[in-house]
Amino acid sequence: MTPAARLSAAIELIDTIEAQRIPAAKALKEWGSAHRFAGSGDRAAIAGLVWDVLRRRASSAWLMGADTARARLLGMLKLERGMDTDAIAALCDGSRFAPDPLTEAERAALTTRSLTEAPAPVAGDYPDWLDPYLADVFGEDRVAEATALASRAPLDLRVNTLKAKREKVLVSLRHLGAKSTPWSPLGLRIELGADARNPGIHSEEDFIKGFVEVQDEGSQLAALFSAAKPGEQVIDLCAGAGGKTLELAAMMQGKGRLIATDHEKRQLAPIYERLSRAGVHNADIRTPKGDADPLADIRASADLVLIDAPCTGTGTWRRNPDAKWRMRPGALEIRLKDQIEVLDRAAALVKPGGRIAYITCSVLPPENGGQVRSFVVRHPEFSVVLPDETAAVLWDKADDFAAAALRSPEGWLMTPRRTGTDGFFVSVLRKR
Repeated sequence: MTPAARLSAAIELIDTIEAQRIPAAKALKEWGSAHRFAGSGDRAAIAGLVWDVLRRRASSAWLMGADTARARLLGMLKLERGMDTDAIAALCDGSRFAPDPLTEAERAALTTRSLTEAPAPVAGDYPDWLDPYLADVFGEDRVAEATALASRAPLDLRVNTLKAKREKVLVSLRHLGAKSTPWSPLGLRIELGADARNPGIHSEEDFIKGFVEVQDEGSQLAALFSAAKPGEQVIDLCAGAGGKTLELAAMMQGKGRLIATDHEKRQLAPIYERLSRAGVHNADIRTPKGDADPLADIRASADLVLIDAPCTGTGTWRRNPDAKWRMRPGALEIRLKDQIEVLDRAAALVKPGGRIAYITCSVLPPENGGQVRSFVVRHPEFSVVLPDETAAVLWDKADDFAAAALRSPEGWLMTPRRTGTDGFFVSVLRKR
C-alpha cells in the first residue's frame, strides 16, 4: 500500500470506531482480517496512524475547526507527526486510493492555526470533566503532562534475575535496539517509531526461556519500592496476570512464602504459565471459589501486602489512548469504592511491623494521596513510610529520581513527562 492509501484506510477505520463505538484494537483486527492484501508493514503503519489520531483527537479537531475523521487525521499529521502543509498535501492528492485534495479551508487551518488559544483539555487531549483533577495534581503543567501521556510508549522489559543478568540479556537483544532503562536496575527499553512494527518479543529466545518479561519501568519501580525480601511472607492481593508477582518472586530470590490472588479469577489465568517460564517455585496461587475467602487462613501475619489497585488507568493512556475517551465520571466513583475495600482487606492481613505497598496506574489525586489519607484515618495503626526511604532502593539514582518524580507526603507519582514511565503512584504504609 502507498502512504496515501494508508491514510485513506486510517480515515475509514476512525469512522468505523466512532460509528460502531468499538475499541480501536478490535476495529484494527477486523480490518486486517477483511483486507488480506495489506502486509504486516501496512497494518502496523495504519495502526500507528489510528492510535495517533486517538491520542490527538481533541487537539486535531480543534486545530482543523472540524470534528471529522479526516480532520482529526490531518490535524494529527501536523501536531503529532510534525508534517508541514505541503507534505500533507502531497499525500492528499486525490489519486487512486488517496484522500481527496486539501480544501482551501484545510490548507489555511494547517498553515495558520495553532493550539495557543485552545482550552487545557483540548490542548492536552483529555475529557473536560477530568480537568479539575489534573489541575489539582499538575496545576499549570497539566497540558504538558497530559501531552506526554498522549505520546507513544516504548516497549519496556524486566530482566528476571532468577535466571539471567541484565548485562547478558542486553547483549542478546541488541539487535532489537534494547538499552538499559534510566531508573530500574532490572529494565531494558526498546524505543518504537510511529510506524514501527511490534518487535515480536514473545518469539525471542530470551523471552521463551524466561529471561525477560514485558513490564513498564514504572511498574518495575513500584514493585521495587515495596522492598520485598527473601524469607518474608508476601501477599500480592490484586495479582491479575502476575506481572508484579513475578518481580516479587525474583526480589525474594525464591525464598519465603509468596501468595498471589485476585478478586477476578479470570485475570489469574495467565499467571501459571508465566510463573513456570520464569522458574518461580515459591508462589501459591489462591483462586477465589464462590464466596469463600481464599485468604481465610491468614490473619495479621504478612510482612508485606502489595496492592496493585483497581483504578481508572489514567496513567496508561500512552498504551490505551482510546480508553480515556470512553471513560465516564461514574468509573472513578466505582474504582474509589474498590480501592477502599481492598485497602481495608489488606489491613487485616499485615502483622505488626509489616507494610502495605499501595500502587495505582493513575494520576488522579482521589485514587492516590486522597485514598491513602483516608486509609490512615480509618486505620491509625498505619503510617506512611517516608517517600525518600522507599526510593532508597535505587541507591545511586535515588537523588535523581527524587528530583524527577512528583513527591507528596503520601508517596511518589511517576509520569511520562517526569520519569519517562507510565503514570504510577506508590505509597508504602507500615503497621506499628
